[in-house]
Amino acid sequence: MKASKIEAVIFDLGGVLVDWNPEYLYTKIFKNDTKKMTWFLNTICTPAWNMEQDAGRTFKEGAEILILEYPEYEKEISLFFERWEEMLIGEKEDTVLILNSLSDFSEVKLYALTNWSAETFPIAKQRFDFLKRFEGIVVSGEEKTRKPFSKIYKITLERYNLSPENCLFIDDSLENVEAARVLGINAIHFTNALQLHLDLKELELL
Repeated sequence: MKASKIEAVIFDLGGVLVDWNPEYLYTKIFKNDTKKMTWFLNTICTPAWNMEQDAGRTFKEGAEILILEYPEYEKEISLFFERWEEMLIGEKEDTVLILNSLSDFSEVKLYALTNWSAETFPIAKQRFDFLKRFEGIVVSGEEKTRKPFSKIYKITLERYNLSPENCLFIDDSLENVEAARVLGINAIHFTNALQLHLDLKELELL
């Protein structure tokens, strides 16, 4: 990967710039019963189930499917959407500082590509001023497809007239990173802000 080639940096949001976790809500719902909360999030409102909302399914549709199977947990299932905002703790400040530095001092263009429900993304847009730093944001729920499927990467590239070899994609999911690389997009697997800062300095982007 050559720094001279990088003209655009594409950020994932959740896990990279935003601190979101269902446990923040369900710890309260299950009154600190960690075992029960973990069972619920691994069995009922699972990451795989939530990904379908990220891919365009409504929370109402998703909840109805689960309530049919687990009617005794109707209230807890419904709260996933009703109190969704309580899962969104805030921005990851160290990474946002990196984003701001790129915006202020680098010539690269900044974009975001996020797996996020179209129903809940407006909450993030209201809350996080740093989202204004991006020249464009592709939201999976609005596109009816999600990472790691190639379609959403291609949508991003085509919408903003980007060449994959001139892009750098940053995501905390290795699966999403590998999918980007298959399409010829340079990619960094995000683990923490310090390592990202070092990686970007090595590329002479910071």
